[in-house]
Amino acid sequence: MSGFPREELEDMVQHWLDTNRRCEELGDWRPLAELYTEDATYGWNIGPHQDFMAVGRDEIRDLALGSEMGGLDGWSYPYQSVLIDDRKGEVVGFWKQVAEAKRPDGSPYEVAGIGGSWFRYAGDRQWSWQRDWFDLGNVTSLFVEMMKAEVLSDGMKRRLDRAASGEPIPGYYRRGESPAPLW
Repeated sequence: MSGFPREELEDMVQHWLDTNRRCEELGDWRPLAELYTEDATYGWNIGPHQDFMAVGRDEIRDLALGSEMGGLDGWSYPYQSVLIDDRKGEVVGFWKQVAEAKRPDGSPYEVAGIGGSWFRYAGDRQWSWQRDWFDLGNVTSLFVEMMKAEVLSDGMKRRLDRAASGEPIPGYYRRGESPAPLW
Protein backbone atom coordinates (compact mmCIF):
# COMPACT_ATOMS: atom_id res chain seq x y z
CA MET A 1 0.00 0.00 0.00
CA SER A 2 1.47 3.30 -1.02
CA GLY A 3 0.40 6.70 0.07
CA PHE A 4 -0.63 9.69 -1.98
CA PRO A 5 -0.29 13.41 -1.38
CA ARG A 6 -3.09 14.62 0.89
CA GLU A 7 -4.03 17.33 -1.62
CA GLU A 8 -4.48 14.74 -4.39
CA LEU A 9 -6.80 12.65 -2.22
CA GLU A 10 -8.77 15.72 -1.15
CA ASP A 11 -9.13 16.68 -4.83
CA MET A 12 -10.34 13.16 -5.67
CA VAL A 13 -12.89 13.22 -2.85
CA GLN A 14 -14.26 16.58 -4.01
CA HIS A 15 -14.35 15.34 -7.63
CA TRP A 16 -16.23 12.22 -6.45
CA LEU A 17 -18.74 14.22 -4.40
CA ASP A 18 -19.38 16.69 -7.24
CA THR A 19 -19.82 13.90 -9.80
CA ASN A 20 -22.05 11.96 -7.41
CA ARG A 21 -24.32 15.01 -6.95
CA ARG A 22 -24.60 15.46 -10.73
CA CYS A 23 -25.51 11.80 -11.10
CA GLU A 24 -28.17 12.12 -8.38
CA GLU A 25 -29.68 15.07 -10.25
CA LEU A 26 -29.72 13.01 -13.47
CA GLY A 27 -31.07 9.91 -11.71
CA ASP A 28 -28.25 7.98 -13.43
CA TRP A 29 -25.16 6.90 -11.51
CA ARG A 30 -23.45 5.16 -14.45
CA PRO A 31 -21.19 8.15 -15.29
CA LEU A 32 -19.42 7.48 -11.96
CA ALA A 33 -17.84 4.41 -13.61
CA GLU A 34 -15.22 6.66 -15.19
CA LEU A 35 -13.83 7.27 -11.69
CA TYR A 36 -12.71 3.62 -11.38
CA THR A 37 -9.72 1.84 -12.90
CA GLU A 38 -10.40 -0.64 -15.71
CA ASP A 39 -9.88 -3.56 -13.29
CA ALA A 40 -11.53 -2.05 -10.20
CA THR A 41 -13.92 -4.00 -7.98
CA TYR A 42 -17.03 -2.76 -6.20
CA GLY A 43 -18.96 -4.85 -3.72
CA TRP A 44 -21.12 -5.08 -0.64
CA ASN A 45 -22.72 -7.65 1.60
CA ILE A 46 -26.41 -8.52 1.20
CA GLY A 47 -26.99 -10.45 4.41
CA PRO A 48 -25.58 -13.60 5.96
CA HIS A 49 -25.49 -15.68 2.77
CA GLN A 50 -24.90 -13.32 -0.13
CA ASP A 51 -22.53 -10.67 -1.47
CA PHE A 52 -22.64 -8.44 -4.50
CA MET A 53 -19.47 -7.91 -6.55
CA ALA A 54 -18.82 -6.10 -9.81
CA VAL A 55 -15.42 -6.68 -11.39
CA GLY A 56 -14.05 -4.17 -13.89
CA ARG A 57 -15.27 -0.77 -14.98
CA ASP A 58 -17.90 -2.21 -17.35
CA GLU A 59 -19.55 -4.35 -14.64
CA ILE A 60 -19.35 -1.44 -12.22
CA ARG A 61 -21.15 0.74 -14.78
CA ASP A 62 -23.71 -1.87 -15.84
CA LEU A 63 -24.36 -3.76 -12.61
CA ALA A 64 -23.41 -1.71 -9.54
CA LEU A 65 -24.29 1.73 -10.91
CA GLY A 66 -26.86 0.59 -13.48
CA SER A 67 -28.98 -2.39 -12.39
CA GLU A 68 -28.43 -2.04 -8.66
CA MET A 69 -29.06 1.71 -8.58
CA GLY A 70 -31.97 1.32 -11.00
CA GLY A 71 -35.21 2.43 -9.42
CA LEU A 72 -33.44 4.80 -7.05
CA ASP A 73 -34.03 7.84 -9.23
CA GLY A 74 -35.09 10.68 -7.00
CA TRP A 75 -32.95 9.34 -4.14
CA SER A 76 -29.99 11.21 -2.74
CA TYR A 77 -26.98 9.98 -0.81
CA PRO A 78 -25.71 13.02 1.06
CA TYR A 79 -22.30 12.38 2.57
CA GLN A 80 -22.22 13.30 6.25
CA SER A 81 -18.50 12.86 6.82
CA VAL A 82 -15.43 11.75 4.85
CA LEU A 83 -12.22 10.43 6.38
CA ILE A 84 -9.00 10.33 4.36
CA ASP A 85 -5.98 8.14 5.13
CA ASP A 86 -3.25 9.52 2.86
CA ARG A 87 -0.68 6.95 4.08
CA LYS A 88 -2.80 4.04 2.85
CA GLY A 89 -4.56 5.88 0.02
CA GLU A 90 -7.95 5.00 1.49
CA VAL A 91 -11.11 7.02 1.99
CA VAL A 92 -14.20 6.26 4.05
CA GLY A 93 -17.42 8.19 3.49
CA PHE A 94 -20.56 8.03 5.64
CA TRP A 95 -23.82 8.77 3.84
CA LYS A 96 -27.58 8.78 4.27
CA GLN A 97 -30.11 7.26 1.85
CA VAL A 98 -32.98 9.71 1.33
CA ALA A 99 -35.91 9.23 -1.04
CA GLU A 100 -37.52 12.08 -2.92
CA ALA A 101 -40.94 10.75 -1.88
CA LYS A 102 -42.44 12.30 1.25
CA ARG A 103 -44.54 10.84 4.03
CA PRO A 104 -47.98 12.35 4.71
CA ASP A 105 -46.38 14.49 7.45
CA GLY A 106 -43.94 15.95 4.88
CA SER A 107 -40.83 14.15 6.14
CA PRO A 108 -38.75 12.26 3.59
CA TYR A 109 -38.51 8.50 3.48
CA GLU A 110 -35.00 7.90 4.76
CA VAL A 111 -33.13 4.70 5.63
CA ALA A 112 -32.36 4.63 9.34
CA GLY A 113 -28.87 3.73 10.47
CA ILE A 114 -25.50 4.39 8.89
CA GLY A 115 -24.48 3.76 5.31
CA GLY A 116 -21.05 4.21 3.90
CA SER A 117 -18.39 3.53 1.31
CA TRP A 118 -14.75 2.54 1.73
CA PHE A 119 -12.48 3.33 -1.21
CA ARG A 120 -8.90 2.54 -2.21
CA TYR A 121 -7.34 5.22 -4.39
CA ALA A 122 -5.24 4.19 -7.42
CA GLY A 123 -4.04 7.62 -8.52
CA ASP A 124 -5.07 9.52 -11.65
CA ARG A 125 -8.49 10.40 -10.13
CA GLN A 126 -9.62 6.75 -10.02
CA TRP A 127 -10.59 4.22 -7.36
CA SER A 128 -9.16 0.69 -7.50
CA TRP A 129 -11.96 -0.63 -5.31
CA GLN A 130 -15.02 0.35 -3.33
CA ARG A 131 -16.87 -1.50 -0.59
CA ASP A 132 -20.24 -0.31 0.70
CA TRP A 133 -22.19 -1.08 3.83
CA PHE A 134 -25.73 -0.30 4.87
CA ASP A 135 -28.31 -1.63 7.26
CA LEU A 136 -30.25 -4.17 5.17
CA GLY A 137 -32.91 -4.53 7.86
CA ASN A 138 -33.63 -0.80 7.82
CA VAL A 139 -33.57 -0.71 3.99
CA THR A 140 -36.08 -3.56 3.86
CA SER A 141 -38.30 -1.94 6.47
CA LEU A 142 -38.33 1.35 4.57
CA PHE A 143 -39.14 -0.31 1.23
CA VAL A 144 -42.04 -2.20 2.87
CA GLU A 145 -43.31 1.09 4.32
CA MET A 146 -43.01 2.74 0.89
CA MET A 147 -44.77 -0.20 -0.78
CA LYS A 148 -47.69 0.08 1.64
CA ALA A 149 -47.87 3.83 0.98
CA GLU A 150 -47.70 3.13 -2.80
CA VAL A 151 -44.80 5.54 -3.33
CA LEU A 152 -42.18 3.15 -4.75
CA SER A 153 -40.95 4.11 -8.21
CA ASP A 154 -41.76 1.81 -11.12
CA GLY A 155 -38.04 1.07 -11.40
CA MET A 156 -37.88 -0.03 -7.76
CA LYS A 157 -40.97 -2.19 -8.21
CA ARG A 158 -39.21 -3.90 -11.15
CA ARG A 159 -36.07 -4.43 -9.01
CA LEU A 160 -38.11 -5.99 -6.21
CA ASP A 161 -39.94 -8.22 -8.72
CA ARG A 162 -36.54 -9.29 -10.12
CA ALA A 163 -35.30 -10.14 -6.62
CA ALA A 164 -38.45 -12.15 -5.84
CA SER A 165 -38.35 -14.07 -9.13
CA GLY A 166 -35.81 -16.59 -7.88
CA GLU A 167 -33.78 -16.13 -11.08
CA PRO A 168 -30.03 -15.57 -10.77
CA ILE A 169 -29.11 -11.89 -10.62
CA PRO A 170 -25.82 -10.81 -12.21
CA GLY A 171 -23.26 -9.78 -9.61
CA TYR A 172 -24.86 -11.73 -6.75
CA TYR A 173 -22.74 -14.50 -5.21
CA ARG A 174 -23.02 -16.90 -2.32
CA ARG A 175 -21.08 -15.56 0.64
CA GLY A 176 -17.39 -16.26 0.11
CA GLU A 177 -17.72 -17.14 -3.60
CA SER A 178 -17.49 -13.71 -5.23
CA PRO A 179 -14.65 -13.18 -7.74
CA ALA A 180 -13.03 -10.61 -5.43
CA PRO A 181 -13.14 -10.64 -1.62
CA LEU A 182 -14.96 -7.99 0.35
CA TRP A 183 -11.92 -7.70 2.64
